[in-house]
Formats: sequence, structure tokens, C-alpha cells
Amino acid sequence: MDADQIALAETCLQAAHDGSLGFPQILGRLIAAGFEGYSVDYRQNLQTFFLPSGEATTHAMIGPGQNVAERFDPVAIEGLVRWAQSGAPDYSYAAFSQRAAQAGCAGYLVSFPGRRVLYFGRSAETHVEHFPS
Repeated sequence: MDADQIALAETCLQAAHDGSLGFPQILGRLIAAGFEGYSVDYRQNLQTFFLPSGEATTHAMIGPGQNVAERFDPVAIEGLVRWAQSGAPDYSYAAFSQRAAQAGCAGYLVSFPGRRVLYFGRSAETHVEHFPS
């Protein structure tokens, strides 16, 4: 992984938190740079970006870590995803993350080739969201 890819991963992480780029724009930039996906770990407050070669870069997420609820609520996660997709003026990634953790989401894995996001709870329960067309 080169320095430009690492810098781009950091820029995308910052942009998600400050709202300067939306999910589709972040995906486009990461895909163009050769990434195949990333993971978010709310328990460790880390985000890791992956290349197809197996190389990865891990970055601390902005803000405090999340206390993840014991029970995973896939219906709440689906609602949060719809909120994020709606472009609502009250949406922020920080609020999304806090509410996801309250709904028992310990983290999620984004797969560009699979065009999906896999949300998971502490007990390994999952909810899958496919990228919109």
C-alpha cells in the first residue's frame, strides 16, 4: 500500500465524520484507488481499509468509542441505513454510529466486489444491506 492510498483512506474517514462526502462518493474514491472494502469496529473504535493483496491500513475513528448493546436489533439497523440514505438534514455519521451501537451493532464490513454491507452484533448476528442500484 502506498502513501497516497493511506492518505486517501484517512481523508475518507474524516469526510464521513465531517459530512463533506457521502457514502457513494467515499465508495467511488476508495474503489478508484484500488481498495476492495473496509471494516468498522465500534468496540475498538477503529476503521480498517483493505486492498485485494491483503494489505490494510487501520485508523482510529473520530470521537469516543461506542458502548455496544448486548442485543442486536436488525430492524433498527435497517432503519438507520434508510435514514443515512435519505439525505435527511439531521443525519450525521456520528449519530448513525451511536445509534447503531445502541442497536447492538458491534461493527460492519463493506465489500465493494460484493456490493454489500454486513452489520454484525456481539453474538455474531448479522444484517446485510446491498448497495442501491
